[in-house]
Amino acid sequence: MNIKGLLLGSAAALVAVSGARAADAVVIAEPEPVEYVRVCDTYGVGFYYIPGTETCLKVSGYMRYRIGVGERGYPDVADKEDILEGGPVDFNDTYRKLARFALRVDSRSETELGTLRTYAHINFNYDTFVDDADLTYTADGVGIDHAYIELGGFRVGKTDSLFTTFTGYSSGVLSDGLVAYGPFGTHQIAYTFNGGNGFTAAVALEEGGDGEGAYDEFSYALDSYVPHVVGGIGWTGGWGGISVVGGYDAVYGEGAVKGRVDFNASDALSLFVMGAWASNDDETLADAQNYYAPWGGEWAVWGGGAWKFNEKATMNLEIGYDDFENFSAAASLDYELVENFVVTPEVTYRDNFDNDRFEDNEWGARLQFQANFGG
Repeated sequence: MNIKGLLLGSAAALVAVSGARAADAVVIAEPEPVEYVRVCDTYGVGFYYIPGTETCLKVSGYMRYRIGVGERGYPDVADKEDILEGGPVDFNDTYRKLARFALRVDSRSETELGTLRTYAHINFNYDTFVDDADLTYTADGVGIDHAYIELGGFRVGKTDSLFTTFTGYSSGVLSDGLVAYGPFGTHQIAYTFNGGNGFTAAVALEEGGDGEGAYDEFSYALDSYVPHVVGGIGWTGGWGGISVVGGYDAVYGEGAVKGRVDFNASDALSLFVMGAWASNDDETLADAQNYYAPWGGEWAVWGGGAWKFNEKATMNLEIGYDDFENFSAAASLDYELVENFVVTPEVTYRDNFDNDRFEDNEWGARLQFQANFGG
């Protein structure tokens, strides 16, 4: 072998070795560590930490399907075939149906000023309706039940009136408030004090909205910078609780007060009684504008409760009566067929004992299927 060949061979060998060493020197980057979702049990079941933050989030809701008949359905709707044929029009009774997907989003975190919370409850509905010509139709709809921010005891946003929530609404029946007990959705600025010993107190400034119950033809939304005002105090203990709330309607210059007593008779049976009075002139509806008194006349009373038969079945009852002699009764049975799936049949009855003023008695029924998720 000559010198030239030896040099070329050595160079080739060096290149091969260098290439092998270069290949061996390749370093594969380590994968980034995965940050798994952590459970946040500070605020109850269903909360978890949003990755990379100290904010806890809970997503929950339900799917609901409801069927109503009788007074809980649609009575006296026009027969469409009769209208099409151009002859005399008969009137029928039909179902009232609702399919709903409800989404709740609840976030919470701790700050130097207390717990910061955001909460929203949005309903996506497919519903049946009756128009001004007494014709049935179906339509989609979206509704916001709640959308608010809380910091410490302060709350701002859209939610149900403090006049309604402070006394715990009414009962657990589907058709609660057949004799109306208070308004619902409104803009609100509120503060709630919790004493930690069962004592609570709250005050709210509210905008009002469309009427409820006996006075639903009126609008109660503010027409000046003077707000509606609500205040309440309450106490709860092992035996039950007591609460009192008052509201002032700044649009019509009227007021109302409502009180409630809850009694836990046993682990299975709970009872309540609630009464209300308003500064309404009960002679005519035209003199009865009051956002915080949707019942008929000056006063109203309600009573009822819940009886838990076993782990799967609970019966709910509500009875109402007001100054205009409106009477209502509703009874329902919540039965948990399987975990998170509840079937609820309900029967209702309404009557007015002064038939010169209102319609005669009405029976109705509902059947509801609801599957819950998220706790």
